[in-house]
Amino acid sequence: MRDEFCFLMEYDLQWFAKDGNGGEKTEPATAKKLQDARNEGQVAKSQELNSALSLIALFLMLKVFISSIGESLFRNFYVYYNKIPDVINDSIGGMSAYAASVIINNTILVIVKILAPVFAIGFTVALVSNIFQVGWKVTTKPMRPKFSKLNPLNGVKRIISKDSLFELLKSIVKVTLIAYVAYSAIKDHQNELFLLYDIPLMQVILLVGTIVIDAGLKISLVYLLVGIADWIYQKHKFKEDMKMTKQEVKDEYKNTEGNPEIKGRQRSRMREASQRRMMQNLPNADVVITNPTHYAVAIRYDASQYSAPVVVAKGEDYLAMRIKDAAREHQIEIVENKPLARMLYANVDVGEEVPPELYQAVAEVLAFVYSLRENR
Repeated sequence: MRDEFCFLMEYDLQWFAKDGNGGEKTEPATAKKLQDARNEGQVAKSQELNSALSLIALFLMLKVFISSIGESLFRNFYVYYNKIPDVINDSIGGMSAYAASVIINNTILVIVKILAPVFAIGFTVALVSNIFQVGWKVTTKPMRPKFSKLNPLNGVKRIISKDSLFELLKSIVKVTLIAYVAYSAIKDHQNELFLLYDIPLMQVILLVGTIVIDAGLKISLVYLLVGIADWIYQKHKFKEDMKMTKQEVKDEYKNTEGNPEIKGRQRSRMREASQRRMMQNLPNADVVITNPTHYAVAIRYDASQYSAPVVVAKGEDYLAMRIKDAAREHQIEIVENKPLARMLYANVDVGEEVPPELYQAVAEVLAFVYSLRENR
């Protein structure tokens, strides 16, 4: 006979939860969460796209202005190179350090003036690219130190993660494409490169500059494709990261709009208080106009207080029955007029005067009620 064993194990059902905030993140991010993330500096942005556009602008500018830039550099090079003998001669009088510093400062200033447009265009393109991707929003929160980043466990998690693997794969693809494009661009000029020793220096510089700029433009265009693909991925990733659980959506709604249950109870109490006040004013009515089953509207007319008849109470279905019961209790006439009851219920609130277009119909009902009272 085989023994049978029964094992009882206790499980914590929280082990099977997707996260600690009420389940799997399936709901799109709310406007408030997106705005909060924006204020924190969390946006869908591709740095690759910024770099690609900046490189394209740089090489295009070099292609257009390389001749003038090169001419300026060479001209200033000859000017300051010819001043070296003066510095050597001044060294006999002890003025070499001062003269050398003047030449160096002037040289740096000239280089800055020549290259300033290049850096300005690069900065402008990078700024426009960022604004195009995420809009204009200045925040310093991403620059604030966070001690959580110093946690080695968090660092290991960032290194070994899906995002880090994607960045590694992207870097490998990027380097491979750039290397292939650079090799192809230089290979097209390989015959010209063998002639570098046989041509003048100026032609060598122009040839090398042309090769570098052409290769740079091709690399930049390939880099642009990588940047566009990365931008699309970053937007998709940001959208997925910003998703919320159903519980998070409910909690946010409670924090921003208030607890819906509490607001519902408040509306119910306000409605009950309004109905109580309405029923207290009902004994002052002159007539109750009914549908006869669905609507009931109580009318009062006092020429000393109002310029027109006033609706003192109205109700639908169950409340209409209560109004009719109260009217019978206080011996208020109940008159059936379906069109008038519907018009009054739909267009006149409690405490408001009857609109002029209904004067005639309401006056006929009041005249009928007053005649009944006189006969009695």
